[in-house]
Amino acid sequence: MAVQEARQGAEAGARTGAYKDAYGGSPGSGGAHGGGCTCGDCPHGAREGHRRAVAEFLRLRDAFAAGQGLPAAVAHSASASRQWVSDELTQSAALVAERGRAEGEAWLARLWIRTACTVWALVLLLLLAQSLTAVGAGWTAARTAALLAALVVAGALTAASWFHRARGGVLAPVIGEDNRLSTSRAVAAAWVLFVAYAVLLLAGRLAVASDPRERDALIDGLELARGAGVVTVLAVVCAIAVLVRRVVGLRVLGQRLQKVRAHRPSAADLLTDDSGRGAFADIQYVVVASVALLFAAVRLARRPDQLPDLPWGLAVVVLVSAGTYLAGKYAEGGRPVVLSVVRAREAGDLDAPIRTGEDIEIRGAGFVPPGATAADRLSRMVVRIGTVHVHVPLVPVAGGFSNPTDSLLTVPVPVDVEPGRVEVRVVTAAGVETNAYTIDVTE
Repeated sequence: MAVQEARQGAEAGARTGAYKDAYGGSPGSGGAHGGGCTCGDCPHGAREGHRRAVAEFLRLRDAFAAGQGLPAAVAHSASASRQWVSDELTQSAALVAERGRAEGEAWLARLWIRTACTVWALVLLLLLAQSLTAVGAGWTAARTAALLAALVVAGALTAASWFHRARGGVLAPVIGEDNRLSTSRAVAAAWVLFVAYAVLLLAGRLAVASDPRERDALIDGLELARGAGVVTVLAVVCAIAVLVRRVVGLRVLGQRLQKVRAHRPSAADLLTDDSGRGAFADIQYVVVASVALLFAAVRLARRPDQLPDLPWGLAVVVLVSAGTYLAGKYAEGGRPVVLSVVRAREAGDLDAPIRTGEDIEIRGAGFVPPGATAADRLSRMVVRIGTVHVHVPLVPVAGGFSNPTDSLLTVPVPVDVEPGRVEVRVVTAAGVETNAYTIDVTE
């Protein structure tokens, strides 16, 4: 009751003040660009709204961590004040998440223009390189065919960007279901584009060739014996992209892998895991595949009359790297587990059994999925004690939260829990439920 009365008394003023601080206006003021605009075309659009919401949340969290801002009605009770703080932070975090999703959608909508400009900048760079290398050597039909092939690829990518402009333009096919850039899809897409460009280059040269012997040589350049290494690598990286998607999907459905959706993709996703830490399997796959692709591009520039003859030694290195990446996908993740449940004890408390109304510590592993350290994700964690669902309270400290953590949760045992032997389970932000751990609850 104290929590409810304090919230009813302080809610209107606190939230109105927070709204003004975060968005530069009052609710219902109807400002066109007070931070709530999501058009993305002005400095006060979705990005500014998200920035202000984050700043307000951090200010609120640090104030609560320092013991400031607590209503007098709950200040006398540690459990009541903890619950009140957790509820206030949960509501503020939900607003941050909403602004983050709006900012991510606006960013994706603008990304297609940037990707299209990048594609045409690469075409201009190719034209500049062709012009510089043609000094003294003269302009050849191979240079013309290379530019025409680049124009065809750039035009196709631009058209694809337009049709997928709401999902990131050219990057739409390589964005995974978790709204992150997929390493396997990005590597496969790069090799597909390169091979398509090489074939278009040969087709262009064949179209303008007048000498029958030159045409026969170009057709021979497409023989599998000449480009077996490139074709093998292309087949493997495409198969890895399909297989990894299947593996991740099955592991998520089998609750052996926890995935949470990101607000927006970033280039770092290619080299890191969901938590933002560098992943060895991803890094080595991107590095090896990029080096092999660069080698193949140089071979194509030196011999534009045939598919790049990638040496089998380098092709095998790429295959080993792809196998390592796939093995890493099988090895990552794991189901969260509860190892023990004990009564939480503060300094001066006597040893006693677990009673209703007291706190318990749940010790285990995997309670916080990778990428779920934001407050809005932490607030979604639930502990099921018997038939009662208890939301894990957020306990702020300077720079973060002391509860919940990946290996320890502290929750109260509600009075609605019937005394006796009950099961304790944890439901993470990814929706995965842990094993059951039985405890004895006394009156």
